Amino acid sequence: MSGKYGLVGYNGSRKHISISIPSSTEVMSPHIKSLEELRVLGINLSSFNALTQFFICVAGVFLFYLIYGYLQELIFSMDGFRPFGWYLTLVQFGFYSVFGLVELQLTQDKRRRIPGKTYMIIAFLTVGTMGLSNTSLGYLNYPTQVIFKCCKLIPVMIGGVFIQGKRYNLADVSAALCMSFGLIWFTLADSKVAPNFNVTGVLLISMALCADAAIGNVQEKAMKLHNGSNSEMVLYSYSIGFVYILAGLLCVGGLGPAVAFCSEHPIKTYGYAFLFSLTGYFGISFVLALIKLFGALVAVTVTTGRKAMTIVLSFMFFSKPFTFQYIWGGLLVLFGIFLNVYSKNRDKMKFPAIKDLKSWLRVRKKVRFRSQNV
Repeated sequence: MSGKYGLVGYNGSRKHISISIPSSTEVMSPHIKSLEELRVLGINLSSFNALTQFFICVAGVFLFYLIYGYLQELIFSMDGFRPFGWYLTLVQFGFYSVFGLVELQLTQDKRRRIPGKTYMIIAFLTVGTMGLSNTSLGYLNYPTQVIFKCCKLIPVMIGGVFIQGKRYNLADVSAALCMSFGLIWFTLADSKVAPNFNVTGVLLISMALCADAAIGNVQEKAMKLHNGSNSEMVLYSYSIGFVYILAGLLCVGGLGPAVAFCSEHPIKTYGYAFLFSLTGYFGISFVLALIKLFGALVAVTVTTGRKAMTIVLSFMFFSKPFTFQYIWGGLLVLFGIFLNVYSKNRDKMKFPAIKDLKSWLRVRKKVRFRSQNV
């Protein structure tokens, strides 16, 4: 239809009115248009086939997040840096704000769509998630922290039961129980062999998990309701969070000692923090692309594999005590994650029934019997 909304013309005494529907490119915002031409770090993924897109996204997730995890543990392995986890989060938020600003300037639509009050809540939760997570590394081994991050389902389910009155199926409950027992097993092993284990670290990472469980729902609701972009979300949530952390450090007097320490080791602190922030920012871009192209199920599977690889590399590159209880606790957590993914995607993950397996085995036996007779 050629005309826009409204009147097209008259024919004699009769009035002909034509109502046209604009094309999708006319009504879509620039953020939705980007789905047709999905670019990540300048790479136009739309020009590749599905298999190539998948391998590019997986390679990006593994590459950037493995470097991210290595740099994070490298920073906290410095003598004397462990008390300055909140200052590292401040620097990280500053870099993220700059990256978000640069990305937003490269887009056509620079308007802020999500209300400021919503961003203040998101920024507070983001500060809790990343600040408490970074600070917990001063009290825990890095593998223990990663294992806790894998278990976000537990606080989500607890909040759903007590806040929203939700009911969960057997698979979800079994997943939460497996994760809980796996965490207990892993933490007990860490408390026996790790010289720097502290219950404070468990408390900090648990609080970070609760904030992380809440922030996902708030972000998703805000972006769907107001059609906000990823770059806008990053810019405003991290810049407001930067102000929160700065004010907190000034109030408790934690800014001066951290600045003095980092000024003595600028390359190992600010240099590593820049690369740490940059790889984290690039990594989340590939995760979002993976979700848009292949769905949350594939994204969860890939990121879980990445976390498992991070734990292995942590033991390889950084000397730390090891016990096989780490393996059993980690496997129990991974099984819980599998049950959670299966519960949400039963239609896509249909396993053969017992009857089907029996009939398949019978057919195989008949084929073998006939081949032997021949």
